Amino acid sequence: MNSQKTIKESIDLQGVGLHNGMQVNLCLKPAKANSGISFIRTDVDSDKNLIEANYKNVSSPILCTKIKNSDGISVSTIEHLMAVFYGEGIDNVEIEIDAPEVPIMDGSSFDFVEAIRSVGTEDQNSPKKYINVLKKVEIKDGPKHISIEPLSKDLIIDFEIVYKNPLIRTRRKEFKFSNGDLTSIYNSKTFCLYEDIDQIKSQGLAKGGSLENAIVVKENKILNEDGLRYRDEFVNHKILDCMGDLMLSGHRIFGHIKTSQGGHQLTNALLREFLSDKSNWEFENFDKKEKDRKDSAYPRPFAVNA
Repeated sequence: MNSQKTIKESIDLQGVGLHNGMQVNLCLKPAKANSGISFIRTDVDSDKNLIEANYKNVSSPILCTKIKNSDGISVSTIEHLMAVFYGEGIDNVEIEIDAPEVPIMDGSSFDFVEAIRSVGTEDQNSPKKYINVLKKVEIKDGPKHISIEPLSKDLIIDFEIVYKNPLIRTRRKEFKFSNGDLTSIYNSKTFCLYEDIDQIKSQGLAKGGSLENAIVVKENKILNEDGLRYRDEFVNHKILDCMGDLMLSGHRIFGHIKTSQGGHQLTNALLREFLSDKSNWEFENFDKKEKDRKDSAYPRPFAVNA
């Protein structure tokens, strides 16, 4: 809990991009302490292919989380992988990728978790820091809202989804990290409504989407033969997405997040508002708090820790 972590050895993964439909090769590599999480586009010139996993680099967070560097080089659909780094306590990783989108795998984080646990993690000789929430911050967008408020040495994500669909309906779940098993969060798949597919594809998206990597809901039926993995899979997956987007803060968070009808865009808006004012937060570890934030890692959050 006190030391930063990286993975013990490199991991190779392959898959298809959900939105661009391209075949993707991914290689996760151990990284030195204080280097954070970074993506390296191996299909792009080496002088401009590094993209830091940073909330300030988020671009167009619609239907997925996309980050872009100052040269305009991007990588998208990073949220399921970033969620695993958050949940497994991994701070420093270098991700080589030969396409502009992280593979969707089975639509959940299952394959990423299994691969990382198969090689294990390694403690590093550098302390892990946490963002401790000092004041409540809230973002509203019509009926949608998200807030973060103080909570001692833990993270709670309280997520509500609201759908007119008779099967999904309104569902709410509060997930507390200190006493919660992440298995059902990691393994819950992305989902969509059948009637939205044509519109999504008309935007040039979901080219790699299928019943193998997404749950499709048509009226009151699940079109996937194997159905749902969990009764609350829909809201579970939204918590997974939220966790991945929070990892872009640069650190794990001690706080209570409450959201209704949230998503990638709203979570990013919250991080920007919350972290822009240093009276809202302070760094903390399990031994002591850092009251002086003048030399904090912001606005370069990954200079200290991911």
